Amino acid sequence: MSCSVAIANSPVFSPSTSRVSLSCKASSETLTLALAEVSPSPAPSSPSYRPVLSSSGFGSKRGGSLLKRKRPDRIDIPLPDMAFVDLLGSDGSKELEEEREGFAVYCKRGKKRSEMEDRYVAKSDLCGDSKTAFFGVFDGHSGKQAAEFASEKMGELISEQIRKQDEETSTAEIEEAIKIGYMRTDEQFLSDNIGGGACCVTALIRNGELFISNAGDCRAVLSREGNAEAVTSDHRPSREDERDRIENLGGFVHYCHGTWRVQGSLAVSRGIGDSHFKQWVIPEPETQKLEIGSKSEFVILASDGLWDKVTNQEAVDIVRPFFTDNSKARTALSACKKLVELSISRGSADDISVMIIQLQHFIV
Repeated sequence: MSCSVAIANSPVFSPSTSRVSLSCKASSETLTLALAEVSPSPAPSSPSYRPVLSSSGFGSKRGGSLLKRKRPDRIDIPLPDMAFVDLLGSDGSKELEEEREGFAVYCKRGKKRSEMEDRYVAKSDLCGDSKTAFFGVFDGHSGKQAAEFASEKMGELISEQIRKQDEETSTAEIEEAIKIGYMRTDEQFLSDNIGGGACCVTALIRNGELFISNAGDCRAVLSREGNAEAVTSDHRPSREDERDRIENLGGFVHYCHGTWRVQGSLAVSRGIGDSHFKQWVIPEPETQKLEIGSKSEFVILASDGLWDKVTNQEAVDIVRPFFTDNSKARTALSACKKLVELSISRGSADDISVMIIQLQHFIV
């Protein structure tokens, strides 16, 4: 393809009559635009300015000359087969569900979300031991990347730490292994320079003991003979100790859009990722240890999409009949869905993830 441009006595430098010609040759066609004998035009504000369009719409008449441009040939641009166009978001997931012996989980995309940002993990044989299990719910924000990364990596990193310990591991050592797992998950995620973050709530079951950890506003609620016990405390800037920690580090907490926010922006004070807030939003979890006794029935791990609309006791009251009723239709998965449906009926537009772990299945 060859192109040439010739400019003689340009009106930019001279008010005299000018002639401009431009030609491009491509294949067998030539496109030529010529401006001949054009005298300086009055400004658009002048009463004498009267543009006249040609019938084709591509020319204007001034001083008896006509500018015309040849209509280019039609270009056919191939479009993707609509059967493969993702209309639901980057991964197309509206919901995720799984049910196996001892647990069930159900995640549903919020109606105003372009993609599902929640993820979960369920490893019932951590470290190769059928009585050692790891479960988690991860609520992503500003994208799914942090939740997805944490769901894939955190269990492995905690397992690595546990393998380094003796069989007679103390409670403090297990809690330290969990903490290191959270911190290294955050460190590895940030090293990839990916944006976004995730809140986490996890359950490690080992030798008849339950270790519940959280970073962010995902929550764990235990049912003990039908009584709801919140095992975790949400990490939000409205918590006095969290606000003090942030302010002592030079940050600030501001009430904005109906909630307290770190630097006037982020509504949680701990989690994985969030590189722009890393000075104040830490990945360090809080961990509670519980003995799984005969009165311990189940534990609910869920994102704030549930807890913003459903109270702890309401959740337990809805789930418990699914385990006391002998009907085969009333399963743990159907209990998860029941909670999600209740939250949606009360106006939740957020992603909602609910996991129910039947603790008696893991008694040694």
